[in-house]
Amino acid sequence: MNAAAALFSHYRRHPLQLGALALMILIATMLWSGMDHLTDQARSSLGRAEQSLSEGSRVIREDGAPLTVADFARLRRAGLCVMPWLEVPDPDGVGRLIGIDPLAAACFASGSQSGEQPALDGEPFIDIARAARLAGAQGDGAGSLVLLAADSVSADRLPAGYALAPFARGPDTGELGASFLLNLDALGVLVLLITALLLRAVYQLSIVQRRDSFALLHRFGVPGGRINGLLMIEVLVLAGVCVLPGVWAGAQLARALGEGFGRSLEGLFDVTLYADGSQWWRPILVMMVVVLIACLPIRTRRHWLQRSRGVGWLALALLAIGMVWVAGSPGLVWTFVAVGLVFVGAGVLVPRLMAGIMAALSSSVDDPLGRWRYRELGVMARQLALPVVALQFTLALVLAVQALVTTFEATFEQWLDQRLAAHWYVQVPEGRSGDRAEDWLAHQLTSDTAAWHRILRGTVMVATGAGSSHRVDLLAVSPVGPLMKQWTLQSSLADPWQRLAGSQGVLINEQLALRYGVGVGDSLALTLNGRTQSRKVLGVYADYGRPFGEVLVNGADLPADFQPEFESFSISPGGRGKAWLVSGLQQIWQVPEIEIRENSDIRTMATRVFRQTFVLTRAMTFLTLTLAGTALLIMGWVFITSRAWYLQLLVTWGLSRREALGELMRVSSGLPPRYPCWHCPWASG
Repeated sequence: MNAAAALFSHYRRHPLQLGALALMILIATMLWSGMDHLTDQARSSLGRAEQSLSEGSRVIREDGAPLTVADFARLRRAGLCVMPWLEVPDPDGVGRLIGIDPLAAACFASGSQSGEQPALDGEPFIDIARAARLAGAQGDGAGSLVLLAADSVSADRLPAGYALAPFARGPDTGELGASFLLNLDALGVLVLLITALLLRAVYQLSIVQRRDSFALLHRFGVPGGRINGLLMIEVLVLAGVCVLPGVWAGAQLARALGEGFGRSLEGLFDVTLYADGSQWWRPILVMMVVVLIACLPIRTRRHWLQRSRGVGWLALALLAIGMVWVAGSPGLVWTFVAVGLVFVGAGVLVPRLMAGIMAALSSSVDDPLGRWRYRELGVMARQLALPVVALQFTLALVLAVQALVTTFEATFEQWLDQRLAAHWYVQVPEGRSGDRAEDWLAHQLTSDTAAWHRILRGTVMVATGAGSSHRVDLLAVSPVGPLMKQWTLQSSLADPWQRLAGSQGVLINEQLALRYGVGVGDSLALTLNGRTQSRKVLGVYADYGRPFGEVLVNGADLPADFQPEFESFSISPGGRGKAWLVSGLQQIWQVPEIEIRENSDIRTMATRVFRQTFVLTRAMTFLTLTLAGTALLIMGWVFITSRAWYLQLLVTWGLSRREALGELMRVSSGLPPRYPCWHCPWASG
């Protein structure tokens, strides 16, 4: 007990050092555990819930009325295997819960012919009675009932008044979703690495500061093994005290950022961020292991970064291999590996280069005080090699995140400018057709400053080779005018918009092109309303990572019996007022109100939602900088304290205490002198 008290008395003399070290562990745990929780939610939402029922059929009422429990009972009494599906917001957190009937789920599983059955137990799946109570407590619009039909249910077996419709809970995100999750995992690993390096650097500096205490204990008969054991107990206690509240703070961070993160997930992938019962023992265990490894009391004669000259050549080789590998990486995973090699190589080389440069500069100056400054900087570079590497990684992380955000924002703004080029946006009311409105606009908007087009959305089957067909979105535009021609095309034939207006082919989005290997000039077999036609691909347009495949066609190419799922108009009136458009469309559609939305308002809303995508990355950047700043403060404090006797030498050599403190501040800031020390008593001239 006396040995332990003597060992831990260091923190009684330096309580701020203990508080700063505890703060580092707390911030690091909060940052990583919060990110890990959100990553798990994203993975669960993209994987478990969405893959459980990726595509199938649902029963709808032909009159368009919402389904009720009575409809479910009627279909079940008719011997049809249907399962209720009720989504409601999670009242305890961010995400959604899915209410199902366990008995109907069993029937649905036995009536399905899809092979592997989905696992519908555990969150986000709950009993439908509980989901109904939650929906009732949250008011109207909190949840809508969907009746899923098993594969054995066919349209001819349905009672009168019911029909089958496709049901897709979520898209096949493919490589886009895998890339999203891989980036989150890579950022999490980088945060852990930075945390371990910073903790290691700070704790080892404190160990260096306590070497005299260890030597004194050893002279009093305390063996080195017992000292290491006491240090291990010290690390365990410190980790236990800091990690648990850090994990709790990470949960609050995930809850605070979850809403924006969920909206981002839904906007990028059309996937709902479901509630997830994460196991919090994993971040506790991981952070405990990281802290123990980082603070492991290993005593080495020389740091491994300076132990051998061969290490420098190895680091240079790793740096070169990583840079070449990044340029020719075959995939995202290997790109991360190559970037890791660059990090390792640069991290090992930079401290050695700094020490070598300072040594060379010190030999090139005649001023003794200037030579001391350079030599002192060289000592800092050698002794703070590990902190320098950690700060390099921190800076790389912050710069990478900032570059990512800036690039995405610029790309998204350009994409919005192209898609929202029109002044007004008008949605066709439910139950109305846009045919008469199209004819009316064609006669009214004839000036050169006016522009408009009609947009019809639906689905179409696309044959992608090897006898496989896939359902993709259909976007029909008529007429093909100037509002569309400013879209960015990644690749195209000559005059693609003129050819599209002349019904000579179609345009496809980049997701369809990448996923199914379709390129410009290829023929695409489209099946619409039971009829198949072959169309040439005129070009590939950017879709900002939309996970659905999409085909853009001329509206004149649609069959007469095509029924769009959604219909709207984009209009630039050319000087006409909104009242003219409202009165004209009211007469055509015979509705009391017409909602005309300003595309500038839509852009503002889209930009606001888009910025929430990077709430997590900005929070991660801020916390990482806070962690690095705290570590830098501790490292500078301990390093300057350990070399305080050099400051006394400066005073002994003739400098005043104020001048010596100024020189030490300059060295600490890494600013070597660029002018001679005229005020020094030994300086000549």
